[in-house]
Amino acid sequence: MTRNVSSDSVRIDLPLVRRLVSDQFPQWADLAVKPVEFDGHDNRTFRLGDTMAIRMPCAERYAAHGSTEHQWLPKLGPLLPLPVPIPLGEGTPGQGFPWPWSVNTWIEGRNASIERIGDLEAFAGDLADFLNTLQSIDTTNAPAPGPHNFFRGGELSVYDSETRACIDGLRDVIDVDAAISAWESAVETKWDLPSVWIHGDVAVGNLLVADGRLCAVIDFGQLAAGDPSCDVTIAWTLFSGQSRDRFRADLAVDEAVWVRGRGWGLWKALLDMSTQRATHPEAAAKAERVIRDILAD
Repeated sequence: MTRNVSSDSVRIDLPLVRRLVSDQFPQWADLAVKPVEFDGHDNRTFRLGDTMAIRMPCAERYAAHGSTEHQWLPKLGPLLPLPVPIPLGEGTPGQGFPWPWSVNTWIEGRNASIERIGDLEAFAGDLADFLNTLQSIDTTNAPAPGPHNFFRGGELSVYDSETRACIDGLRDVIDVDAAISAWESAVETKWDLPSVWIHGDVAVGNLLVADGRLCAVIDFGQLAAGDPSCDVTIAWTLFSGQSRDRFRADLAVDEAVWVRGRGWGLWKALLDMSTQRATHPEAAAKAERVIRDILAD
């Protein structure tokens, strides 16, 4: 079945992707193009043949992410303990599609979920090891945080007004005093060490599982060098109890980074809950659970 996606007035579907491949990468024109089970939010993903994946940005604000991956993943990939997608081709606008797009290696695995993970504590340890290694790699000439990656790795305070507005708008369902206290504790701390590599979007949709274990990390579009606290939020969106403790113990960050990580998680969950309450109650309920976990931690 053909999947049609309309984003910023651009329709992304199989015929479009096939035309782009045929036009720009004729050596792959005879390969099958197929939709995938979970094709992401910032980009739409299609499988090309058996060994490649196509990523199409779904809005202009994501268009630069492919270039970041194209430049840096071939350098970082060999140094990391788990597979990451390696760019194979950088597509250009065409066939009515207005932004750059990319062809990467395909990595087998399924998006992480509690049901697919055999040992959540071991998974937490493996992820901490991956992030520790990423943070240890030399950052010479690395991209800095900014609007292009939604300030991941930068100052959390850029979202201060938005976070406070969300707290005020949710005062009927959350503990306002606790939320303000957690937020203020986070923005009061600062990163004053040399910048380290950050993934920028460590979420279940970007972690792949095979045979119950973490097998790959994908979607490095928000990659930058800066404060690693934004990569800590998975502690509350996936882990809990002993697995969260394992992640915290194995991750090579200090208490201030952990506190700011809570702040990043709180901002995102408050924003999700605020924007999803009326239209997507299940997503809002998930965000509310994350908020309660963060405030209880």
